[in-house]
Amino acid sequence: QVQLVESGGGLVQAGGSLRVSCAASGRTFSSYVMGWFRQAPGKEREFVAHINWSGSRTYYADSVKGRFTISRDNAKNTVYLQMNMLKSEDTAVYYCAASRTYASSRIEYDYWGQGTQVTVSS
Repeated sequence: QVQLVESGGGLVQAGGSLRVSCAASGRTFSSYVMGWFRQAPGKEREFVAHINWSGSRTYYADSVKGRFTISRDNAKNTVYLQMNMLKSEDTAVYYCAASRTYASSRIEYDYWGQGTQVTVSS
């Protein structure tokens, strides 16, 4: 069982930066692939990025590639999403999730946080 708690969301101007964090409980954090997803009002939840167990491999959605960076600190049981050059279309609730497989599909993720709101004003 893994419990995930996101933090760090907020309001930022377009072009600005924000870092969201996700703290995980449990001693098995390093055995999970960690992903970030987001859901805008009226839209389906979409994949943003994921990172493998050791942090040596990452993958991004085309919409955020080059602007967002996912990272993890297994000693702190925490995964981060650094978001730069934010756009209004990045406005969404951001969720972290844990999976046993290196996958981009949300159905592969077993555990989810409650989400943190990111709002980008234009």
